[in-house]
Parts: sequence; C-alpha cells; structure tokens
Amino acid sequence: MYSRRRFLSQTMIAGAAVATLPSFLSRVAVGATPASKLKLGIQLYSLRGFDVDKALKSAKELGFEQVEFYSGMFPLESSAEAIAAMRKKVEDLGLTISAHGVNGFGMDQAANRKVFEFAKAAGIRNISADPDPKAMGLLDELVKEFDIRIAIHNHGPRHRYNKVVDTLRAIEGHDPRIGACADLGHYIRSGEKPVEVIRALKGRLYGIHLKDFADEKDVTKGVILGKGHLDVRGVFEALLSTDFPADGAMSLEYEENPENPVEDIRECVAVAKKALADLG
Repeated sequence: MYSRRRFLSQTMIAGAAVATLPSFLSRVAVGATPASKLKLGIQLYSLRGFDVDKALKSAKELGFEQVEFYSGMFPLESSAEAIAAMRKKVEDLGLTISAHGVNGFGMDQAANRKVFEFAKAAGIRNISADPDPKAMGLLDELVKEFDIRIAIHNHGPRHRYNKVVDTLRAIEGHDPRIGACADLGHYIRSGEKPVEVIRALKGRLYGIHLKDFADEKDVTKGVILGKGHLDVRGVFEALLSTDFPADGAMSLEYEENPENPVEDIRECVAVAKKALADLG
C-alpha cells in the first residue's frame, strides 16, 4: 500500500498504481468527479399526480439516471408480460430501476416470496421495506436465495424504525444484504442529523431518500433541498466516504405539490447536481 505522499509523487510522474489505494482515496486522487460515482434517481412517488408514462418521461427530462418505483406505478401483482413491458419502457428512456418500495413483510413467507419474485423478474436489486421485526429471520432466507437486498425504511416519529439505532438493532446479526434505506427527511423530523445517520449505517446502507424539511419536528413542511435542515454537500461527502454501493438507490423524494411538482423537483435537481459538481 502506497503512502499518500509517495502516491502523489508517482501520480505526477506516471499516474499509475491508483488501483492499489482505497476506493475513496483513488476517487479523490485521480480527480474523478463524485457525479460519476453517485447516480441521482427519483422515487416516483414524487410524481404520483402523473400516470406512469408521464412520470417516466418527466424523470428523464429532469435529468435523473434511475427510478425507484412504488406499487402505485408498478404493482407487485403485475403479470410477467407487464413486468417485461415496464422494463423495456424504462430501458428505452435510458433509465434503470434502482429499487421498489416501500413494501411490508410479515410472517406469511409465501407473500414475502412473491415480492422477491417480482423484484427478480423486474431486475430490481433493492427492496425498500417496512418489515415486521419478527419476520427478520424469514427475510434472511429470502435475501440468501434471491441475492436481493432489503433496505429498511424509516418513517419518522412514532414509527417502529424511528431513530437510526432502531434500524441498527433490527439488522444486527442478520444477513449483510439486510440493511437500510435512509429517508433523510424523516430522520430530520426525528431530530437526527442525516450525515451522522449515513456514517452510522456504513456498510449496510443500500438506499437514500433525499428529502428536506423546514423543521426538526413531527409535523412540518417539505422544502427544496438545502432550504431546511439537509446539508446536501455533507450528505454526498458522507456517501462517498462510506462507500455507498454503485448499485444502491439514491433517490430524490419530494412530497409537496403533487399535482404540479416538476419545477420544484427541477430546483432540487439543480441543488443536488451543484453539490456534486462542487465536490469534484
């Protein structure tokens, strides 16, 4: 392993040996932009006022690279033909499907299995979830069988996965493919700092919902990224430093103005892309 000083001197001469350094250091040292490491997607619930075709076209026009579906736009009960058609629709737009959720899991393993079968057919790597804590052992079996991740989603105060410690306790001792989808807005509502949450979930973080709220309290209003309590640049720095997986789901989720959200979302995208560019 090269020292940083030796690496920098050799980089000036030959630019070699990058592969021998830790992934984060190599990103910084060779000047690769964070934008090339973090794919900005959207949870399509943000566009729930549109039909699925308009939502997908809007996602493409807004500059997203990937989409996270929810059942209202991509039902779990979809036929094989409908799943194939949706995959083609997404691919034809040059997008990818990063995740699906939020999905519940309980003690009915046959019902749990159907969600995994749907995800496998749809080519989905990450399932954001709100599982019954008693069902974690059942999920261990399914993530091993399908090699698909479960990402526990928090929903703020009064939810069973309110604080980051609640998620950490839930996943402790379980298959490493069982981790978290951190809704940063809901963590703000719960009085927690998103950057600290990301660091606490290192190695088990498979999804992010980029969301901002005006106040650190239960009942509050969603705002454009960075206009509330979300440190947008700090979030991206934390994701890079904790090696957020390339096939994870980093999704903007904007819940306000559902009938006409496009311009608000466009403003959020601009904030996110500027923060990524600044890191470069």
